[in-house]
Amino acid sequence: MPGHNNYNPLTKESIQYKAMECKRLRLLEEEEKQKKKTTRAGLNSSMLLQKRQLGLLSSTSYCRLVHELKVNCMQRQKIEIHSPDSSVAGTNNFKIIVADVACERIFTVNDVEHGGCKYGIINLSGLGKETLTVEMYDNLYFTNRKVNSVCWASLTHPDSHLCLMGIAETPGCASLLPASLFSSTNPGDRPGMLCSFKISTAWSCAWCLNPQADNCFSTGLTRRVLVTNVVTGHRQTFGTGSDVLAQQFATQTPMLYNGCRSGEIFSIDVRQRNRKGQSWKAIRLFHDSAVTSIRLLEAEHYLMAGDMAGKIKLWDLRTAKCVKQYKGHHNEYAILPLHVNEEEGLLTAVGQDCYTRIWSLQDAHLLRTIPSPHPSSKDAIPSVVFSSRLGGSRGVPGLLMAVKQDLYHFSYN
Repeated sequence: MPGHNNYNPLTKESIQYKAMECKRLRLLEEEEKQKKKTTRAGLNSSMLLQKRQLGLLSSTSYCRLVHELKVNCMQRQKIEIHSPDSSVAGTNNFKIIVADVACERIFTVNDVEHGGCKYGIINLSGLGKETLTVEMYDNLYFTNRKVNSVCWASLTHPDSHLCLMGIAETPGCASLLPASLFSSTNPGDRPGMLCSFKISTAWSCAWCLNPQADNCFSTGLTRRVLVTNVVTGHRQTFGTGSDVLAQQFATQTPMLYNGCRSGEIFSIDVRQRNRKGQSWKAIRLFHDSAVTSIRLLEAEHYLMAGDMAGKIKLWDLRTAKCVKQYKGHHNEYAILPLHVNEEEGLLTAVGQDCYTRIWSLQDAHLLRTIPSPHPSSKDAIPSVVFSSRLGGSRGVPGLLMAVKQDLYHFSYN
């Protein structure tokens, strides 16, 4: 009733949160004590080596199983970030980290307390050193808009630019920034913003690497897709009927794959002219919930998709059927990415419960569940990057995790 002073701290939510926090602390304690068990019976390094020497394992299978063993032994270490501006280093929460193709750098987006975002680039070459420090480039940029989608773009050379999608109370903004903007020390040498225009609410973006649709990037908007050529300025608009939350271009064909809030996944041939209706949709797949992330596998015969029901499915594009399902992921309403590493044979995803899970790509077996170093909350969902070469071609293998103001490295033993 209005004006009552009765307060009961024992609510359903508080009891569930307390149970989740006890579970997280128990798992963290087990990790510190290195109570690790192999996820497959009889799988150990000596057995793998013996099978490899006897010719019972191919080099691909051997490498994949070795990565499975190493993933179960990864240990957490905190990374020290050296920033030119010590006043802003470590004061804002990480929201997004995205690595370039070679995993030499990561682009970071941080939420700022008074609203908006701060973004910059971190060099990962220091991960191979004993001190475990990384360097943030000199130039940091602030925006009053909320950056909710980022991808690397290869315009003049591999990973030369960055596509940013920002939203605000006023119309949002799509921008293409040169990566050299963050490393140029002389203000006169800094290149300008190549492309920037106002849009409605943006949900996703993707850069095209196929030569038949060169210099193009796509923006997933509310009920439409906008494909822009950054050199000519030509734009194509495709009406979708639903918000486009996830996108990825194919590399072998000029096809753009889209995942929608309605649960539909479809492809667009970007060479065609604008068309009304839905006849231009090529491959069409359907989830029971909003699709939040899609990833094409290297041969482009398979597509991985995650949705807001916590389901992760592997689709065969040739038959339009689901061939595998990866269980254990948790999601109810957040837009969460999937990370596919085919060379290592691993799938990584962070759930809304703030747990990072790693599966085997081959048989969908859950290999490892990593608890967050911080208590679970909506603003503390980790952002991760996994690679066997963090820092470049001679880099170190492991998992990068950004959560709150901290950056962690889960390294192989």
